[in-house]
Amino acid sequence: MASTATPTRDDFAKLLDEQLGGADGGFEGRVVHGTVTAIENGMAVIDVGLKSEGRVPLKEFMRGEEDHGLTVGSEVEVYVDRVENADGEAMLSRDRARREAAWDKLESEFGEGKRVEGRIFGRVKGGFTVDLDGAVAFLPGSQVDIRPVRDVGPLMDMPQPFQILKMDRRRGNIVVSRRAVLEETRAEQRSELIDRLAEGQVIDGVVKNITDYGAFVDLGGIDGLLHVTDMSYKRVNHPSEVINIGDTVKVQIIRINADTQRISLGMKQLESDPWEGVAAKYPVGMKITGTVTNITEYGAFVELEPGIEGLVHVSEMSWTKKNVHPGKIVSTSQEVEVMVLEVDGDKRRISLGLKQAQRNPWEEFADAHPVGSMVEGEVKNATEFGLFIGLPGDVDGMVHMSDIAWGISGEDALALHRKGEEVQAVVLDVDVEKERISLGMKQLEKGAPAAGGATGTGTLRRGEVVTVTVLEVRDGGLEVQAGEDGATGFIKRSDLGRDRDEQRPDRFQAGQKIDAMVTGFDRSKKPNFSIKARQIAEEKQAVEQYGSSDSGASLGDILGEALRKQD
Repeated sequence: MASTATPTRDDFAKLLDEQLGGADGGFEGRVVHGTVTAIENGMAVIDVGLKSEGRVPLKEFMRGEEDHGLTVGSEVEVYVDRVENADGEAMLSRDRARREAAWDKLESEFGEGKRVEGRIFGRVKGGFTVDLDGAVAFLPGSQVDIRPVRDVGPLMDMPQPFQILKMDRRRGNIVVSRRAVLEETRAEQRSELIDRLAEGQVIDGVVKNITDYGAFVDLGGIDGLLHVTDMSYKRVNHPSEVINIGDTVKVQIIRINADTQRISLGMKQLESDPWEGVAAKYPVGMKITGTVTNITEYGAFVELEPGIEGLVHVSEMSWTKKNVHPGKIVSTSQEVEVMVLEVDGDKRRISLGLKQAQRNPWEEFADAHPVGSMVEGEVKNATEFGLFIGLPGDVDGMVHMSDIAWGISGEDALALHRKGEEVQAVVLDVDVEKERISLGMKQLEKGAPAAGGATGTGTLRRGEVVTVTVLEVRDGGLEVQAGEDGATGFIKRSDLGRDRDEQRPDRFQAGQKIDAMVTGFDRSKKPNFSIKARQIAEEKQAVEQYGSSDSGASLGDILGEALRKQD
């Protein structure tokens, strides 16, 4: 028969340890349920089933300033720090229990990506502290709002949602964001608003901000961009010329990008399009007065009417000013007369010409200064082939080096003149199409033929021997004249005779008459003479008539016989 001994107190303690797994592994570090057995001296005495009861300050249960909500028999959750302290009491904490419960809840909500509610209650370096129902989180300053907030006072101690960005229970770290919640809410609101809008819809909005490229318009919770090019058909240099911040404007929704939630707006779309029928209104060849609105390196824009602008390309700005910046020809706001050169209504382009509205200066010059007339001008430039002379009408004429002076080389003639010198010249030719004017200076010298060679040259023929009169003796040769009123010409030094001794100009004097052969004509049809050519021709002729040196007669005998027969 088995004995039925009565259990002792040690037996109950052993049984309890077996059920709870020992004090260390059972209660300590856990949140447990307990019962309030007494309320005394600002403390709540709580039995959690241990050997002894524990005490928790009533302030840890406070819901308000005075109400803790406890009575004897109330069921509460507390955290067991230690099973027994030096006084034999259990060490319990309501705050720690609340924090542990909060961490459990926050970990679950963080895993599901849910928002959590909290209160901003303090300021720390780099941000703020947030109470998440017992757990303390860090709110970085950059995560308070979408835009920087100067005064956080109104947000303090106010229940509001937060998004958990990061949490580490072992280290007790939680990082939250209020900005993420606002952005998500804003995106939801934008999506709802966009769903109610449609392209082509006309809506009122308030100008919220102005930039160099346009303005942002509040459409009632969502912003749209009104680009400067869509404000008006006329040129708008800056949006502030048309609208101001705070203005209520009527706009049309041009485009909605559902992916980026961007809305493009327009104001000019609500006006009549001035480009309709523009080709008929501005036919090619029409002259019209407009206002210069903008100047670029490649030309100038001219407004013909509000909303209609044309481009005067730099090549169409001036007849005479080439490779010059348009700003040196016209200025902004200047009224100018232009000609319509081309119209493309589809591309909204009009090509204009400024110079075409004025007469071609080369045509004007040709009418006022026919070939043969004399002009005066300043030497603008000297090149290796001639002189450029400034002429009336802002055009230039060129004197080729061969037309500068008689009897000297072109290089020497060029050296006689300098830039800025006032000179006289005769018009030799005007080519309007090529924009060229040919001038001559030597044609104005004493005895020179008229431009074009009309005087005297008609009776002279190449190879003809004529009697000329020496007009002037020069180092380079002789200036001579055929007959008394014939054409003037020149005998080069090398053409004064066959032998070097005969090629000295000082053998001759003004007024002396000489027989010379016409060897050709220069560009101005002025004749060139040669004594040497005449001598060679006469020698050849004598040989043919009287025999050759091979027949036994000397060249001297032949020429002597030829001269005697001529006498």
